[in-house]
Amino acid sequence: MMKSKVILSIVMVGLLALSIGLAGFGEARAAAKLEPYEIIMYVIGTPQKDLDLVSAELSKYLKEKINTTIKLRQFDWGDEYNQKMQNIIDSGQPFDICFVASWAANFLRNAHNGAFLPLENLIEKYGQEMKAVIHPLFLEGIRMKGHIYAIPNNKELGKQSVWRFNKKYVDKYNIDITKIKTLEDLEPYLKLIKKNESGVIPISADRTFNPYLPFDIIGESRTPYGVYLDTKDYKVINKFEAPETKETLKKMRQFYKAGYIRADVATTIKGDDEKTGKWFVGKCDTQPLADIMWSQTLGYPVVSTPIHEPIVYNESITGSMFAVSVTSQNPERAVMFLNLLNTDPKVRNMIDHGIEGRHYKLVGDGVIELLPEHRDYDMPSFALGNLFLIYRYQQDPPDKWEQFKKFNAQSKKAPTLGFVFDPSPVQTEYAAVCNVADEFNAMLYTGAVDPNVYLQKASKKLKAAGGDKVMAEMQRQIDKWRAENSK
Repeated sequence: MMKSKVILSIVMVGLLALSIGLAGFGEARAAAKLEPYEIIMYVIGTPQKDLDLVSAELSKYLKEKINTTIKLRQFDWGDEYNQKMQNIIDSGQPFDICFVASWAANFLRNAHNGAFLPLENLIEKYGQEMKAVIHPLFLEGIRMKGHIYAIPNNKELGKQSVWRFNKKYVDKYNIDITKIKTLEDLEPYLKLIKKNESGVIPISADRTFNPYLPFDIIGESRTPYGVYLDTKDYKVINKFEAPETKETLKKMRQFYKAGYIRADVATTIKGDDEKTGKWFVGKCDTQPLADIMWSQTLGYPVVSTPIHEPIVYNESITGSMFAVSVTSQNPERAVMFLNLLNTDPKVRNMIDHGIEGRHYKLVGDGVIELLPEHRDYDMPSFALGNLFLIYRYQQDPPDKWEQFKKFNAQSKKAPTLGFVFDPSPVQTEYAAVCNVADEFNAMLYTGAVDPNVYLQKASKKLKAAGGDKVMAEMQRQIDKWRAENSK
């Protein structure tokens, strides 16, 4: 009997090994049937020294899976990414995939203008696996006229702003950050830091800073039009004319004049505050366990406290995605790759953490330790595919991804979630309105100018640009959407 069990065990092990081998052989044969292809993919973030090295290593694996190599190209945050991607799109330069978002690469406008391919049919044919793992609310919320123009990165659903503090000063002055929500709550501590900490900037901010305001913005996040988060009638308003905006910007102006914010904040992109550690507080969008991630990246501890509850906006649904260009020579292969990015842990972790043994090492089941060379490949995890596939850091709790699921379950839907504004009926006016918003947003939100003067100037320029026509079109489309969706 014992001999029979041993023989049976040997046979079972052999069959298992054979099935694994056949699976690998099947993948190799399937890949061999595909013509070789190189994907050109643009990602966002501070350009990394080892990007080409990781591209080469990732290509080895992709060659086995889908007979594909990949060339990763990276542009820095903010204007650099947006301007360079727009130049590439406008020139018709061929590429396959690029990072897009409500705040990056002019996604809504470029999608409406035909720069990106509709993907629903390609997803059905080449992306069933990723469709099964991406939260359905993402795929539902990003549709434009029934089409899906980008693959959302599966991550936290809601957007939640927090005050992020340099823990050094929180500990030094024994500050209870849980009691800090509003600008008014923050004010006495800004005064304390300004008085006692020479060379430390109380509020770390750049031209992208914007204080929390209780609105659900329609269209691109930079536009000033939207509805109140607690709206009942869905009336579209100009937030520059709302009393909440006026009061908030008045307080920001006080902070600016008191020296709590750098004098050149309205024109600065990502100063060196974080590198030097000479800052007290900043405003960020969070996710579960973000403090651990931020502390790891910065090299010193930070702590945070929420400003508001997590809210699922259209902006957060479209906050991190990949689009396929109409100039792609092989969109099928591009979607095959995106399918792997969202379902294959090896692909997802290599593009995020780099090369095992060089940038990190595995120290447990799905747990990693970063090596010194990770500084040469430090990528923004939220912008690189299915977040639920990436390895945990040693500091992360075992229930990390359960906390993400809980965060998603607690997130409340914004009133216009699922509504996508089509600017084509007012395309000229909408573009002009966006340009006016770009002119005034940074200076107003950072307190660099007097809101009593510049809010009026902004509203006058918006009206001259055709803002009333844009608002009327937004209202018409929202009313139609409400009627069709029983809102």
